Amino acid sequence: MKKIIFFFLYFFLSIITKAFSQDIYIDNLVSILQELREATTKHTDLWDKELYGGLLFVDPKTRIVYANEPDKEGCLQPTKGLYIGTLPTEINIANTAMKWGGKEWAMVMLPLPDKKEERITLLAHELFHRLQPQLHFINEERDNAHLDTQEGRIYLRLELEALKKALFAKTLKEQRKHLMYALAFRTYRYQLFPKAVEDENVMEKNEGLAEYTGLTVAGFQNNPSVGNYFKVRIENFEKNPTFVRSFAYTTIPIYGYFAFKEKKYWNKDITNETNLTDYFIKFFNITLPENFSKFLNKWVNIYNGVKITEQEKIREQQRQQLLTHYRAKLIDRPHLRITFQKMKLSFDPRNVIPLEGAGTVYPQIRITDVWGVLSVTGGALISSDWRTVTVEAPIEINGNRAQSKSWNLILEKGYTIVEQEGNYIVCPQ
Repeated sequence: MKKIIFFFLYFFLSIITKAFSQDIYIDNLVSILQELREATTKHTDLWDKELYGGLLFVDPKTRIVYANEPDKEGCLQPTKGLYIGTLPTEINIANTAMKWGGKEWAMVMLPLPDKKEERITLLAHELFHRLQPQLHFINEERDNAHLDTQEGRIYLRLELEALKKALFAKTLKEQRKHLMYALAFRTYRYQLFPKAVEDENVMEKNEGLAEYTGLTVAGFQNNPSVGNYFKVRIENFEKNPTFVRSFAYTTIPIYGYFAFKEKKYWNKDITNETNLTDYFIKFFNITLPENFSKFLNKWVNIYNGVKITEQEKIREQQRQQLLTHYRAKLIDRPHLRITFQKMKLSFDPRNVIPLEGAGTVYPQIRITDVWGVLSVTGGALISSDWRTVTVEAPIEINGNRAQSKSWNLILEKGYTIVEQEGNYIVCPQ
């Protein structure tokens, strides 16, 4: 009898404790939303638009979603100032803008950063993406594969070194000198990789402006230690496995910081047709060197060029080994290829790997489509034309489920895996 009483007591205490914990959790989110609303209200003039809007906070483990507004299809239920529901499995969880329940949202994964400035930066960044169509900026992605090569990385890192020195310049003249060198390294990178002019610009108008918006709303311009902040940010960025999709989070906020000091709302000059490199060269009244060879010989080493070059030579050897591994795994050996129809995906932008002539390898990625859900932990190759995804051959196929050591696939009804000339494809039954 005592055991039964103890069991029921434990059961009810667990329910009460869980409910109490959820109440605290909800109260915390309500408080965070209040600080976000206050911050965005102060910066309405940034884009002449109300930035605050529909936000979804999603727990990746449970898929429980907490929203600051009701949806239009009854997916969310009001609870203590928030709206709570469960995100369907066909929707990928990521920090992004998306449409669900009949309206546009900014989605952010839980838990949120502990520091207030980091929270506001993240939330305002994603709210910019939600607002992006109204600002007439196309949300487009480019792979920027050149930034995974030895030369591309060297001249990006030299640009960042020059920006770092500009942050600590004692005079405006010295600052302009370092900004000139930064933009010169960038321009020389474009001479080496002509396609980079457009590819980098697309990414910087997308993620760069979003991050600048986030940092501005968080009040970074008023931070007396902004130089140290960006210095640490550059150093952390350079630790990323690759630069191809993450560079814009660093470059545009720094150029934007210098521009802000002279013109508070410089960002309003930018349209979807703007070339940001040309814009900053003109804005800062920069005259680039005529002879890049002479310029490079003289100035590369001042910006830590010897060390950077040595580090990138070592990394290039390691990269070639990794490319050989993925080429064998995803192209030469038996593999499974799936054609996209209405693809949605989530991935880590810091570690994608361009595979020349084939596409881009995503070490971890989750893809949903009409054919099902593919979760990858050991490498997936998305073709250059974004029409297919390829993973290693399955080791087990059981009904609507298939898997290997590096992925698992759940197929929707009406789709199956078929062997074709030693490889595999997903197709309608």
